[in-house]
Amino acid sequence: MVKLNTRNFGEIEIDESSIINFPNGIPGFQKEKRYIIINNPDKENPFQWLQSVDNPDLAFVVINPFFVKVDYDIVLPESAIETLKIEDEEDVALYTIVVIPENIEEMTTNLSGPIVVNVKEKLGKQIVLDDGRYSTKHYIFKKESNSEGA
Repeated sequence: MVKLNTRNFGEIEIDESSIINFPNGIPGFQKEKRYIIINNPDKENPFQWLQSVDNPDLAFVVINPFFVKVDYDIVLPESAIETLKIEDEEDVALYTIVVIPENIEEMTTNLSGPIVVNVKEKLGKQIVLDDGRYSTKHYIFKKESNSEGA
């Protein structure tokens, strides 16, 4: 176990084997390469956190995209499959980054830029999809035309 200081959660203990390596970082945060997923203690709450291991101030709120859009369906580029060493789709976990504005009802998630994690290899990457079906600002609590929120 390793102690990790975080701005949002204080000092927490993590298992080193839970660290996910992002070889290219996350767009805009390329220098940060090691993250952990912090699960919400409230099992009914769908939000989790992608916390940087090396930067206590950097944590993204994330959500399973299927919670927001049950028919979410993406095709990973071959380059991402190779980078993440994906051999079986059962080893893949998907998350999308959530933006929480002052008015919580305006909360959105980025369905066109999912975080893809190979849970077996502990490798992650944010993929930018070339798919017009999804937007960077999909409302979580509102119905949108052509798509349904939660």
